[in-house]
Amino acid sequence: MNSFRHRHISVIGLPVLVLLIAATGCSSADGSASAAVPSPGATTAALCRNLDEALPAKVDGADRRDPSPASSLTAGWGDPAIILRCGVVRPTKMSDPKVAEGRDEDAVAGGVNGVRWLMEEQGDGGYRFTTALRRAYVEVSVPKGRDSSSVLIDLASAVKKAIPAGIAD
Repeated sequence: MNSFRHRHISVIGLPVLVLLIAATGCSSADGSASAAVPSPGATTAALCRNLDEALPAKVDGADRRDPSPASSLTAGWGDPAIILRCGVVRPTKMSDPKVAEGRDEDAVAGGVNGVRWLMEEQGDGGYRFTTALRRAYVEVSVPKGRDSSSVLIDLASAVKKAIPAGIAD
């Protein structure tokens, strides 16, 4: 009788366990954002780990709340989240001569505190910034309603410290 009882619990417990795992996997208990983790080469990944250690605890007044999945290649602050991804591929807009000449309304190149950025307006009213002339490409997504200037100022010293000037591979 004991083995029947144990078998009965296992059969009933399995669907409940599957349901709990599915629910846990589909939602985040703390409401944190998610971000695709880049897949850079070893040299770039090492630079990105250095950046992760140098990043500030606050950006634009918001506390650090890293996105899921957890990775030293991604970081986040606030809600809605400012998301940083290190080791991304070079944006195609960086090769567009209209951007360099300031003739592209959707993308603008500029610098903040010694770090050059490509700014691209997103369809949702936010902006995506990608570092230029650095050994690794760092992308920062700033949601609508956040102060982009403040975000870039807060991140500039960490980028300068961890990602040397140069051309990324």
